[in-house]
Amino acid sequence: MANYSVFKNRQIEERVVEIAGYIVQNQATVRSAAKQFGLSKSTVHKDVSERILHINPSLAEQVRKVLDVNKSERHIRGGMATKEKYLHQHT
Repeated sequence: MANYSVFKNRQIEERVVEIAGYIVQNQATVRSAAKQFGLSKSTVHKDVSERILHINPSLAEQVRKVLDVNKSERHIRGGMATKEKYLHQHT
């Protein structure tokens, strides 16, 4: 059973690093990363806000910067999405 646990932990670590790298390289949102990797937003958020700190602190810092920018811009993206929605309804 211990071997399975080690294997599972290694899989999770690899996933966390891969997702974090994707977010940094693409300036991606948690939502888009979740869609890309076929995971829930909750899992991706936990991976890149908690787990990555223990695995790779310098990568965690890079991800945090991207997530902070995304958070500061989300109200703008939401407004743009709403505008698009109503433009398509009236055409």
